[in-house]
Amino acid sequence: MITLPVGVEGRDPRTRGLDAWPDAAILDALWESQGAAIAAVRAALPALGDSVAAAHARLRHDGRLFYIGAGTSGRIAAQDGAELAPTFNWPSERLVLLLAGGAEALTTGIEGAEDDEPAAEQAIGRHAVTARDVVLGIAASGRTPYTCAAIAAARAAGALTIGFANVAQSRLLHAAELPLLLETGPEVIAGSTRLKAGTAQKAALNLFSTLLMVRLGRVHDGHMVDMRSSNAKLRERAVRIVGDIAPCSPEAAAQALQATHGDIKAAVLVTQGLSVQAASSLLAAHDGHLRAALLASQP
Repeated sequence: MITLPVGVEGRDPRTRGLDAWPDAAILDALWESQGAAIAAVRAALPALGDSVAAAHARLRHDGRLFYIGAGTSGRIAAQDGAELAPTFNWPSERLVLLLAGGAEALTTGIEGAEDDEPAAEQAIGRHAVTARDVVLGIAASGRTPYTCAAIAAARAAGALTIGFANVAQSRLLHAAELPLLLETGPEVIAGSTRLKAGTAQKAALNLFSTLLMVRLGRVHDGHMVDMRSSNAKLRERAVRIVGDIAPCSPEAAAQALQATHGDIKAAVLVTQGLSVQAASSLLAAHDGHLRAALLASQP
């Protein structure tokens, strides 16, 4: 008798005969599994909060944020990391995306890359990981050799390591200092972790990185106040953001943004009567937190 795998690689007995079902029934099963994935993330909220608090302590100064993964998990991790620069103006020199097989693996499957533990260890060494850094490892099975080896090496170097996995008691969760379990169970299509497991990973990383950026002062009143205004649409959004926070007219917001070369937080302070230099100095004194700077600017 063959013993079927458990966790994300097991077969869900409810989907026996799936290929013979009508389209509506297959879609309903897939939809239901997506809801279950989000429910799994809710159970992880306390661990997510603890992870953000620990990461914030290292990243509020000059620490780097690493995302590490292979295959689907690596691509999901890379997507979350890549969004930090345009959305929150996270410095590119403080972001490292390590995908088994390299950049080519974003669009192409690289045979054997996820099993290459020496490559993972070499990557951690090449980037000179230190105790100032935060390293995220993402693996649906929790046993991907590349990801587990990278996390182990980063932890040995003193970095804060956080492991996202969809299987309890897995190697990654034991290797990471802060384990984060997203227990999604078997997929509608056994082993296809781009489905339920992938949805849970994407949602969890969304929550982690967004809360982290809020705590780092890159969000104010639900606005992306460190956003890079790199095109016409975003420049218009910047005017609306300044106008809403200040509050002030679109014309005054545009003038302040022009004076601050697009710096939204400084522009808000300029609309309150501060010079550009004074606004920049006040923000620096309060670690870039606009709310604290606004309070300090009041008589």
